[in-house]
Amino acid sequence: MKVWLVSFFILFALTQFIMWLKNFFMPLPLYIFGGAFLAIASNYDQNISKFISHKTQTFFGSKLDD
Repeated sequence: MKVWLVSFFILFALTQFIMWLKNFFMPLPLYIFGGAFLAIASNYDQNISKFISHKTQTFFGSKLDD
């Protein structure tokens, strides 16, 4: 009886979670920020900071001493 009761509760919780997940809606800005975060996180080891500082120096037309 205990196994049946626990199994029923687990299946009930799982179906309720799936029904909630179907109705879950994320607005577009969250997708955009999430995508930007993933892009930054995946390219973090490629020294993006050196690239950005080089582009900033080129844009402003000045070279700062490192």
